[in-house]
Amino acid sequence: MNQPTQTAGQVIEEEAQAETVAHETAEKITGPLTGKDVSKEPVKQPKTRKSASAFRTISEVADILDVQQHVLRFWETKFSQIRPLKRGGGRRYYRPEDLELLKKIHHLLYTEGYTIKGVQKLLREKGKAAVLQEKPAPQNNNEPKATKSVQGQISVGMSTKQRSALQTMLGELKELRALIKPE
Repeated sequence: MNQPTQTAGQVIEEEAQAETVAHETAEKITGPLTGKDVSKEPVKQPKTRKSASAFRTISEVADILDVQQHVLRFWETKFSQIRPLKRGGGRRYYRPEDLELLKKIHHLLYTEGYTIKGVQKLLREKGKAAVLQEKPAPQNNNEPKATKSVQGQISVGMSTKQRSALQTMLGELKELRALIKPE
């Protein structure tokens, strides 16, 4: 019942302080899932003193990739290629090759925009080794380009009339883009 009385000036000052803290916090939170301040690089290098060939725990891998631990456990269920060594009590230890695969999966999902099914298909068709060898294509141009496999899928089952309509729309979209694209 007896609540301390505050003056209007104190309330305004407290609200201003709370707003300042909220803005400072909002600027610091840049990680996609964990809210950590991360660099522009999608994957960080570990800050541990372990050698490159050392096994890593799930918490270390989660820190390196800036994802939550449950995401790594979920990826294990979706990608059969991820098989960390499990010791007593179910504690996971990730080999260096597991970490490289996880980095590639992270890159494909978060940077390249693949879906989980898309990454599964890629791993199934090309194999783990081929996917790990692939270098990301440099993106010096904002123009999206269809791969040969996508171009083949587009033309299959499409009539000449449909193809013509799509080409017309594409031309119109390119014209509109040229109008709004800053020079």
